[in-house]
Amino acid sequence: MNKKNNLNKEETARKNLLRESEEASGTKIEGYDFDKGVDYRKILKSFSSTGFQASLFAKAINIVNKMIDKNAFIYLGYTSNMVSSGLRDVFRYLVKNKKVDVVVTTAGGIEEDIIKCLGNFVLGEFSASGRKLREKGINRIGNIFVSNNRYVEFEEFFQKILEEAYLDQKKTGKPIIPSELIWKMGEKINDERSICYWAWKNKIKIHCPAILDGAIGDNIYFFKFKRKDFILDIAEEIKEFNDTTIGLEKSGVLILGSGVVKHCILNANMLRNGADYAIYINNSQEFDGSDSGAFPEEAVSWGKILPEAESIKVFGDVTILFPLLVAETFAK
Repeated sequence: MNKKNNLNKEETARKNLLRESEEASGTKIEGYDFDKGVDYRKILKSFSSTGFQASLFAKAINIVNKMIDKNAFIYLGYTSNMVSSGLRDVFRYLVKNKKVDVVVTTAGGIEEDIIKCLGNFVLGEFSASGRKLREKGINRIGNIFVSNNRYVEFEEFFQKILEEAYLDQKKTGKPIIPSELIWKMGEKINDERSICYWAWKNKIKIHCPAILDGAIGDNIYFFKFKRKDFILDIAEEIKEFNDTTIGLEKSGVLILGSGVVKHCILNANMLRNGADYAIYINNSQEFDGSDSGAFPEEAVSWGKILPEAESIKVFGDVTILFPLLVAETFAK
């Protein structure tokens, strides 16, 4: 009896474990063969057959190249921490060489671009003591250290620009909009290392939906004590930005990070019934229902991305992935 039961158990287990199946079709999974030497371009090409995020990243490269080939109007969005890092120089390259049509970032993405023209940020440690840094007047952005002197220097620079904008407002009766203020900052800093400088030079708008955050907001706060009637017209700003999507033949969005930058770009594209191409690179999750973590499929439901659009979300560190993406697309 026990022998028969064991046989039945074995047959059942084998049937479930070793069941026949169809042959899966698709790209064969294989990585780069280092026996053939080191060829970085071929290493990146091998990502398409590697699997996991490598293959999603390879798809992102293909989609960006299609944006370029189809002459899509390209929206580049990035969060301020990326300008704190060396990615600032990658963004500058794109704006300097007119590789993108419009930029969206947060206040830190503006002020830190300008501040880096006034003095250096330096590499520190994630594990540094906040108490000790505070005593020294050093601010930490991840593992990047910024002396608080940079913000003192920025105040001196920016207050003069606010005064000029205020006097223009009094003369014309027309308040300045944030993207014009950003152009003015780029003009006055007059430094080819600056994203804002090249944006002004090439007449590429940088829009900042959260302009009153960060050091820019602090400076406007202090400026309002002496110029109570100073106005920054954010209503005209959003109209101008949203209008950029109307009538576009092709729209492509390249969004690095999430939050207000991501939503601002996608919301504007909803007005044209969705973007044709969309790339997200971030580490946000969607379990809490936030737009930050949402995948492109959710944006399709809102009309922010077209149902037939080519889109992908890649999880990963933008400081690693974006320079590689630019190397295989805009700079190729």
